[in-house]
Amino acid sequence: MTALVALLLSTPAFAGGEAELKIPALEGSFMGMTGHNLLLIGLVICLLGIGFGLVQYAQIRNLPVHKSMLEISELIYETCKTYLLTQVKFIAILWSFIAVIMVAYFRFLAHPAMSWAQVVVVLLFSIVGILGSVAVAWFGIRINTFANSRTAFASLGGKPFPTMAIPLKAGMSIGMLLISVELFLMLAILLFIPGDAAGPCFIGFAIGESLGAAALRIAGGIFTKIADIGSDLMKIVFKIKEDDARNPGVIADCTGDNAGDSVGPTADGFETYGVTGVALVTFILLAVNPVTAGPSYQAIQVALLVWIFVMRVGMIVTSAVSYWINGIVAKAMYGESKKFNFEHPLTSLVWLTSILSIVMTYVLSYLLISHLPDGLLGGGMWWKLSTIITCGTLAGALIPELVKAFTSTNSGHVREVVTASKEGGASLNIIGGLVAGYFSAYWMGLTIVLLMGAAYYVSTFGLGAFMAAPAIFAFGLVAFGFLGMGPVTIAVDSYGPVTDNAQSVYELSTIENLPGIEAEIQKDFGFKPDFEEAKMFLEENDGAGNTFKATAKPVLIGTAVVGATTLIFSIIQVLSAKYGSVLPSIPGQMAVQEGLSLLNPLFLLGIITGGAVIFWFSGAACQAVATGAYRAVEFIKQNINLDAGAEKASVEDSKKVVEICTQYAQKGMFNIFLAVFFSTLAFACVNHYFFIGYLISIAVFGLYQAIFMANAGGAWDNAKKLVETELKAKGTELHDACVVGDTVGDPFKDTSSVAMNPVIKFTTLFGLLAVELAITLNPATAHVAALIFFVVSAIFVWRSFYGMRIPVADNK
Repeated sequence: MTALVALLLSTPAFAGGEAELKIPALEGSFMGMTGHNLLLIGLVICLLGIGFGLVQYAQIRNLPVHKSMLEISELIYETCKTYLLTQVKFIAILWSFIAVIMVAYFRFLAHPAMSWAQVVVVLLFSIVGILGSVAVAWFGIRINTFANSRTAFASLGGKPFPTMAIPLKAGMSIGMLLISVELFLMLAILLFIPGDAAGPCFIGFAIGESLGAAALRIAGGIFTKIADIGSDLMKIVFKIKEDDARNPGVIADCTGDNAGDSVGPTADGFETYGVTGVALVTFILLAVNPVTAGPSYQAIQVALLVWIFVMRVGMIVTSAVSYWINGIVAKAMYGESKKFNFEHPLTSLVWLTSILSIVMTYVLSYLLISHLPDGLLGGGMWWKLSTIITCGTLAGALIPELVKAFTSTNSGHVREVVTASKEGGASLNIIGGLVAGYFSAYWMGLTIVLLMGAAYYVSTFGLGAFMAAPAIFAFGLVAFGFLGMGPVTIAVDSYGPVTDNAQSVYELSTIENLPGIEAEIQKDFGFKPDFEEAKMFLEENDGAGNTFKATAKPVLIGTAVVGATTLIFSIIQVLSAKYGSVLPSIPGQMAVQEGLSLLNPLFLLGIITGGAVIFWFSGAACQAVATGAYRAVEFIKQNINLDAGAEKASVEDSKKVVEICTQYAQKGMFNIFLAVFFSTLAFACVNHYFFIGYLISIAVFGLYQAIFMANAGGAWDNAKKLVETELKAKGTELHDACVVGDTVGDPFKDTSSVAMNPVIKFTTLFGLLAVELAITLNPATAHVAALIFFVVSAIFVWRSFYGMRIPVADNK
């Protein structure tokens, strides 16, 4: 209950300016029509995007599959559905308390207070945001559990191409539907809600998205790695094969693949695209004003709003066209091949989409905003804004290449991890993965800095002629460009859960041992199955899935950090208004320029504090996984049946493991959320300059910690995969060493690192409100409040470690 109240209290930070935003009438002339009518066409394209996703869904559902595999995938779906419904009930309870706080704050406490009509709108659109996050998450698990059994069955045909094509089709279905639904809802608010009421609608929508994403992403990350470790360790303990049907942890592992790697990312992606769009709308309406742009400011606002949304519609079209072209080329090249690198078609899809997106950016910008003020260099503003977005689009293509350099089965770093493991066992395996993670953070950090620096440089060419803080707008457009290949980014991320599950479905179906199975498949499906080739295809494809599953993580964390820049700048504006930018407007207080200096010890101490919190969070998420995995392993060891004649674990035992995973996922999320909330409130009350240093530190430390952990985990994961596929060394000491490394990497890559995104967003969103409240208190009261809040946060920090610790008595 406290956590839910806390989350809602954070929303005015987001709402503070947006509640009073006025969306201007979308008039003007754009490609021969008004902005309103042009965006109506965008709504139709969104509906076509949704239709595309549903058609892909139906095609996958109708693919041939053997009943033994179908039964397993449906069992996985049922456990996934149970998990998701449990989380939805938890979110619903949270929302009911949040609704009370929303009414109390927005109607009675806020200044100025909202009308009842506005409050109702906020509540309704918060439900829309929640339902959107949950709906795309449900769609993701449903199509993935169709695709996993169809992929497993397709592998029996003797050719690897269908094993790649089916997961990619499922991923594109999710990506197109997710982006289209999110954009449809935002366009509906923009086009059909009166301009005076649009602010509250965007507020409610963002609240709902954030609530759904936070619960599903953090809890899903803990769940999936408890199950994964519990299942993997049995390979060492009992010397059984991967995904052995007698292991009751395997079904939980498959459920976790969807809970953590499908449900979490889809909800997180839905929120990320929504919040980025709302942030850009807010900036345009606030930064382009009568002071900066003169009497024509509304015309410029309309031009930029129409431009942004048409560009977002364009990403749907370019992704669909790229997928179609790439599919034709890939089938021609690999359709009849006996063997090919599964990463190649995915890589070509990313680069083709990137190139088409860049071309589309310049063309649409020329058609829509070539009339904007020229600024410097004598050219139109259209190509300057296009170039800034292109910096982000290039990041969306370059980052996956860098991720592959450190996590792919073809990576020299991953092969070095395997080589080190041959002589040094698990010890050198773990060191090798850590090295890969550290190096990856260096190169990705420099790449992001270079592209953001280029965007800043272009922003100096005249953007200041009609808007305030052009550099901040440039960074927002970089985040927009990061997401410019939206459906494809989601597609290659969703590819991984399907390939992972397909391998498990194959083993759990025990299809090789079914009497007369070869004759049955020949009769019913018209081909003779090749079991050995099928297993190899699935193993290799899982390696490609691991790699591309890792590519979306730095993209999402990058957008969170870039987005945090805008929010931190908003806090600085609040402080500048009260204390002055250069000269203090209140006697005895520092001006903002003086306060935000390393010469101010409070600012420096805040920077140091942020790093401490990021490292606590990383450990707390891993602690929840470790304790939950201990309980899962304990249960599996006591109940696994390896007697002669035993073929499969009981459904009851499998469900019990799922229950253990769910229990510890929710415990971990609860402690982490409250510790973050109360820490943020405490540090805001200490001092506003201390707090800005803290927020900057959270973003920077979070970026590098997330990249390091994600790519170290990816290197360990694919080192194990390399041993299983290329070296064919399952069951050896080398394999055991790589399994140990993989279990270390599991919470690194799929729990702590991926949850940095919602943690950074929540801290900065709530931070704006926290500062606004703190500066209204006298210093003595604020410091007392800081102490109280810090003590409360310390209690939950303690609970996140010592309250989650494995009891010592169990070690005797």
